[in-house]
Amino acid sequence: MASFEIHGGKPLKGELIPQGAKNEALQILCAVLLTPEKVTISNIPDIIDVNKLINLLQVMGVKTEKVEKGTFIFQAKDVDIDYLGSEDFKKRAAALRGSIMIVGPLLARFGKAFIPKPGGDKIGRRRLDTHFEGLAMLGAQFNYDAGEHFYSIESKKLQGAYIHLDEPSVTGTANILMAAVLAEGETTIYNAACEPYLQQLSKMLNSMGAKIEGIGSNLLRIEGVKSLNGCFHRILPDMIEIGSFIGLAAMTKSEITIKDVSYENLGIIPNVFRKLGIKLERRGDDIFVPAQDSYEIDTFIDGSLLTIADGPWPLFTPDLLSIVLVVATQSKGSVLIHQKMFESRLFFVDKLIDMGAQIILCDPHRATVIGMNHAHTLKGISMTSPDIRAGVSLLIAALSAKGKSVIHNIEQIDRGYQDIDIRLNNLGADIRRIG
Repeated sequence: MASFEIHGGKPLKGELIPQGAKNEALQILCAVLLTPEKVTISNIPDIIDVNKLINLLQVMGVKTEKVEKGTFIFQAKDVDIDYLGSEDFKKRAAALRGSIMIVGPLLARFGKAFIPKPGGDKIGRRRLDTHFEGLAMLGAQFNYDAGEHFYSIESKKLQGAYIHLDEPSVTGTANILMAAVLAEGETTIYNAACEPYLQQLSKMLNSMGAKIEGIGSNLLRIEGVKSLNGCFHRILPDMIEIGSFIGLAAMTKSEITIKDVSYENLGIIPNVFRKLGIKLERRGDDIFVPAQDSYEIDTFIDGSLLTIADGPWPLFTPDLLSIVLVVATQSKGSVLIHQKMFESRLFFVDKLIDMGAQIILCDPHRATVIGMNHAHTLKGISMTSPDIRAGVSLLIAALSAKGKSVIHNIEQIDRGYQDIDIRLNNLGADIRRIG
């Protein structure tokens, strides 16, 4: 198991180009199964989770051609449906949560799909009911083998329907949307997720010949078509990585320019960091974060303690709440962090407390952070990364800390961040990959 050895306390300086968005890539890659024609995708991040999905598509029979770094041509002309019942498929698909999104495309095009209970981060319950209830409303029947933890779903013909989702699940919306584009008649999805990544998927499907209206809202209308064509699609820059770099600059008192961020797709992310007192400037489509010796947390208008909470888009993304929490440890002032969507994501704070942070974990969903305004520097320790976002949060903490830190299980970080050690070392960090 590989680890990072970090020697912290070094200010960084320079430019960072964010990778392609992980969460968009997982949706877009599954969508190639909807057509036998060639689909070209650019700005694909070279990270573990995405590479696992590409490998899964390959063994399913999808032809894959690498054009250049980050750009691939996919052609799902000869998909091996029988392979989906194999033990090899079960093992590969179970290792990746994003594999759940192959179900909608396979069901729409081939009339059946199989999937094991998918893996991913251990951040609390992440149920699949929304996916299967929506697909059932389109006319599919599914079966769950509790002993094998294996789902099978089939339909002779999907029929458009009115679907009111019980939660705005991103992957659930994507799965149902990809099935609906080839269903007969009109489908309406209400309480749909509307993240930029869902908008990107919808635009890609429309460029393939789908008929989707309401893109960017929580009410999607889809007129089914008989078949889809190939297309070219470019993935957005990763908003989670952009937010991580803003937090990194503040914690390490660094001057960093984040290039080509697709600012209009960042929503309230920049303003949330501004509420923490972080100065950042929009320069064209770049974000410039100047070096700051201190940053002070806002209060609410009546002077009460600021609360930063997550929620479905267009609210603040849960994937950045761990970053905000870490950044707040060296702020001037205090903040309540409320993680509403996942009940286990705050449990990494014990490592920050061991580093010297002042955090009160109120319950699995809430933590109060008392900022130390850089008066007491965090100290380096040895720790283990529990999930992708907590792993990068701990890396940011270690880069700001005094002395040496070691982070074990960095495969969790590599799942979501491309060459993060190399890119940050180019700015002056001291990160060594060991083991």
